[in-house]
Amino acid sequence: MAAKPLKHTRKKKLGNYPHTMVIFSITLALFVIGSFGLLLIHAGKLSNLVKQNIEVQVYLDRDITPLEVEKLKKTLGRKEYIAYEENQPQVLFMSKEQGAKEFIDESGEDFLTFLGENPLRDAFILRINPEFATSENLKKIKQDLQNTLGVYEVDYVESLIDSINHNLRRVSIVLLAFAGILVLVVIILINNTIKLALFSQRFLIRSMQLVGATSFFIQRPFLNRATFQGLVSGALASILLYALLQYAYHEISELYLLRDERQMLLLMAALLILGGVLGFFSSYRAVKKYLRASLDDLY
Repeated sequence: MAAKPLKHTRKKKLGNYPHTMVIFSITLALFVIGSFGLLLIHAGKLSNLVKQNIEVQVYLDRDITPLEVEKLKKTLGRKEYIAYEENQPQVLFMSKEQGAKEFIDESGEDFLTFLGENPLRDAFILRINPEFATSENLKKIKQDLQNTLGVYEVDYVESLIDSINHNLRRVSIVLLAFAGILVLVVIILINNTIKLALFSQRFLIRSMQLVGATSFFIQRPFLNRATFQGLVSGALASILLYALLQYAYHEISELYLLRDERQMLLLMAALLILGGVLGFFSSYRAVKKYLRASLDDLY
């Protein structure tokens, strides 16, 4: 009788490993931390936007000449605490006539008719560099401006600035504390996910030990796979975040003002690296544990 042809044996894989479950779990964990990262980015952008719109009013002496006004404008434009936009110092001159017109348009009351004269003064509106937008710096700025020749009075809404800085400081502390807790939870979640996935392969690891395989030889495929899965999860989480962000911009158009593409790219790169690093070290710890475990512990 003719011999039966031998069946092709399948190449034995690393075991029954739940690839989809691991990638899904890591992607979800990274997506959560990425969403919080988006919140921090937009909160920081909002904080800068608020600080960029802080203005100081500089009222001038009544007898100041147009030539002196122009000279004073150049002097103010050279101050280090003045904000710049398109390489132009944000120093806006407002005449008393213009100020009176704006007041009448807003209030609907023509105070010129019963006063007989315009009591307002010519003024400069200064936009302050966000780096100097603290209560302490603004007090120094006010003192510096008041000592400038031709300046009658300097004013800004001090109580509002104090309130803004106080609230921003409190919100920043809360967000950073919550971010730290969230990162810790995500690390533990990813670590436990990979450890649980490798639990089904503990006997395969022992079998490889029994045939004389070195620890490095046993660990390498597990580490490569976990690192790859972490990178894939980081990429998927980044794609989901980008889709979420575009949807949010579409639904709330004002959010588009807070976009920061550079920070977004850094966040996505961080998720990619974080996924790979956590996958590597979580797999390393899990495999190391099963390499050292006794046979009774494996059961």
